[in-house]
Amino acid sequence: MQSVAILGSTGSIGTQAIEVAQMHGIRVTALAANRSVDKLVEQAELLRPELLCIADESRYGELKEKAGGLGCKLLAGMDGLCEIASHESTDTLLNSVVGMVGLLPTLTAIDAKKPLALANKETLVAGGALVMDAAAKNNVPIYPVDSEHSAIFQCLQGNKRSQLKKIILTASGGPFFGKTKADLQNTTVEQALNHPNWSMGNKITIDSATLMNKGLEFIEARWLFDLTPDQIEIVVHRQSVLHSAVVYADDSMIGQMGVPDMKIPIQYALLYPDRLPCPTKPLSLTDYGQLTFAKPDYDTFDCLTACIKASEMGGSAPCIANGANEAAVAAFLARKISFLQIGELVTQSIQTLPISPLTCYEDVVKADRAARDFVAEKIAAM
Repeated sequence: MQSVAILGSTGSIGTQAIEVAQMHGIRVTALAANRSVDKLVEQAELLRPELLCIADESRYGELKEKAGGLGCKLLAGMDGLCEIASHESTDTLLNSVVGMVGLLPTLTAIDAKKPLALANKETLVAGGALVMDAAAKNNVPIYPVDSEHSAIFQCLQGNKRSQLKKIILTASGGPFFGKTKADLQNTTVEQALNHPNWSMGNKITIDSATLMNKGLEFIEARWLFDLTPDQIEIVVHRQSVLHSAVVYADDSMIGQMGVPDMKIPIQYALLYPDRLPCPTKPLSLTDYGQLTFAKPDYDTFDCLTACIKASEMGGSAPCIANGANEAAVAAFLARKISFLQIGELVTQSIQTLPISPLTCYEDVVKADRAARDFVAEKIAAM
């Protein structure tokens, strides 16, 4: 049917994408992982891709030792990710790496006119203007893989985009829904990693606990669907069954529903516009019985508030918020700061650092580095 290259193949999105690809006979031409050499080699033995990349260059020797006999071209680092992103054998790039590292491969794929299945939300948060301008210039489609953005994309099909009034971006609320800042003072890493609905990597799970993930998705939605901040309403929906909805000019609301399983949006992005059987459990509304909806707590969850503010500020502000968050989450997982300090550092970063226009990739890198240095300095002074 087509071929796909997968960046982030050993993560949650990547492994499920492989399952979808196998079910529908989609050839996997390239695989890339951050550090998981053993899992990457296991995938390569199964799929026999043309290209194999380990992003952590210090692991290249291990990859060469374990995968040298597979007949794959072995790559490493950012150069390897970008070579995969633009390789002639690939029809579609699935970018599911975590963090700012995904931006340059995204831009590279777009320049090579490769359709993009995008699960790396930081790509659009940090460099949304660059990415969308490049996609328009090269006539490259971007198919969202995040469950919420996929839901919005699906609900827009067959309707006039000019008649869209607003979108409803749903949030699970994470493990700390209903908690106050006082309740969260002594939150542990283990508690923050205990998500009620989704199985994800550590960074994304912490982002869900702080609601930073929803803030990033707010910014991402603005770029993907060309919206203003007041056209996006965030609603906490604990069951994660309604993945998001759109509201049209006549106030009709259309939503996309399904069990909390990422294989549905992954498959829609890879097979668009076709809908084929998916290796997931069907949704039974009667099994759920009740679906609930609530407003987010913007006072408790500083990260969400900071992202919305950064989106309104524009320029480098979203990139700064994202970079500060990546650094702060890493520090929290290393038990160097408290859970609530993540939101404090993100907020301080956009309040303190200068906001400037982003006109090229180097501008994004500079803003991102400034944010990370800011957080490192603040932590060192604690």
